[in-house]
Amino acid sequence: MLPPTTLAVARGELLLVTGERQDQRTALALLLSGRMKPTGGELGWDNSRRTKQLRLAAALVDSPGVNEPEEHLSVRDLVTEDLALIPRRYRGALLSGPWLKVNRFEDIAALWTEQLEPGRRLELLTALALANPRTDLLVVDSPDRHSADLDTWLPRLQELASDAGRPLAVVAAVSAVPAPWDGPVAVIGNAEAAETGQDPEDQEATEDQETELETEVAK
Repeated sequence: MLPPTTLAVARGELLLVTGERQDQRTALALLLSGRMKPTGGELGWDNSRRTKQLRLAAALVDSPGVNEPEEHLSVRDLVTEDLALIPRRYRGALLSGPWLKVNRFEDIAALWTEQLEPGRRLELLTALALANPRTDLLVVDSPDRHSADLDTWLPRLQELASDAGRPLAVVAAVSAVPAPWDGPVAVIGNAEAAETGQDPEDQEATEDQETELETEVAK
């Protein structure tokens, strides 16, 4: 599902990981958010190799075919469903109406999720992910698939990573690195390429390839 890949991300940092294939970007997102266990290699968070600890700290955002919002679902219902998933001890009295008002999403509450502009969609989904106070790591699956305009996703992710009040580790799996970006970058398959001496972008991908993951998500 995923060629050997090595990367690290810290709180306060936005890391872009590139990969041409959607299935590999999604596999990476599932692994980095603790939703899937690697068949080999190492995966860790805060000096722990326990998948459970990573899963508790990470939020998977807008992964196609996994947890992207259903098209025929109102924003209000989406918020109600997502808030209900927060552990009760952290959720308190969170209700969709007050949450939408406090987070300034009242203007889109009655819209279907499919009607949302890409930038507003990402704002909503990341805000919902952060409603859980345990979230320290955001893993965003292919935010560039909704629009060719990088302003619909890059500034928001940069803002979240650099928030002094709540610095997050943010990983975005994207199809390509946008031209203005000069921050940290990793490439899916970079560990395999290093072993063979190939440029990772020149590697041929095969549909039935099953390899081990060598990934470290570090504090």
